[in-house]
Amino acid sequence: MSHEDTDASTSVESRSTVLSKVPAVTLTFWAIKILATTLGETGGDAVTMTWLGETTAAANPNGYLIGTAIFATALALLVVVQIVATKFHPFLYWTTIIASTTAGTTLADFADRSLGVGYTGGSSILFLCVMAVLGLWYWSEGTIAVETVSKPKTEAFYWATITFSQTLGTALGDWMADSSGFGFFGAALVFIAALAVVAVLFYLTGLSRVLLFWAAFILTRPLGATVGDFLDKPLNQGGLNFSRPLATAIIVVIMVVGIVLTPQRAGLHPGATKSS
Repeated sequence: MSHEDTDASTSVESRSTVLSKVPAVTLTFWAIKILATTLGETGGDAVTMTWLGETTAAANPNGYLIGTAIFATALALLVVVQIVATKFHPFLYWTTIIASTTAGTTLADFADRSLGVGYTGGSSILFLCVMAVLGLWYWSEGTIAVETVSKPKTEAFYWATITFSQTLGTALGDWMADSSGFGFFGAALVFIAALAVVAVLFYLTGLSRVLLFWAAFILTRPLGATVGDFLDKPLNQGGLNFSRPLATAIIVVIMVVGIVLTPQRAGLHPGATKSS
């Protein structure tokens, strides 16, 4: 084999191993994502409601704002570390996801309750934010596929979209559980049904996989929010009245076990060629 052939072979092999900085989208991914969103709800509430004040704004009017500052700072630091990292690290990725979902929980609660925007107003504003970031991402890169998340610019778009979608999901979950009359359990069933519809569309139609991914990603957040509220809200509000810190600790243990015991691999970049 000539030197040129060797270089060409090396180049092809290099292209075949180009990986994104996010995990492959599998059933394991979705299971851990739902756990992470549930953890975001119980963890965010544990800080803003249990540690910083009770559930009423009068007890600590700055509780949601302080909680948002804490989790937003943690999220910013983790996103920087995630972007600087040269490859996919499961625990780093999922810790960043948890930071985004806890920040989303406290930010949505701050907008809905402290600022008085309400669930409908907050959901509308956040939906526009998600669409704006996705639009900018598509305009800049020509795609919003998560498999392309392999460089700082796309990672910045990715994490901005995730943070807004987590916040939107919290507002939607609270609206469905509190204002629609479904309650926590009923709201969870609604979002499970919506996710089932997305799954059917994925397997039985030719609709854009990218759009279906983001639809499912957004819907898992309100599902986690309603499940989290169902776990820790008082019995007279339709919850199970679990301690928020205890519920958070249990979910953390389940997540860690899931990450350790299930395959966690980076997704292939769409330009990469899978080796046989």
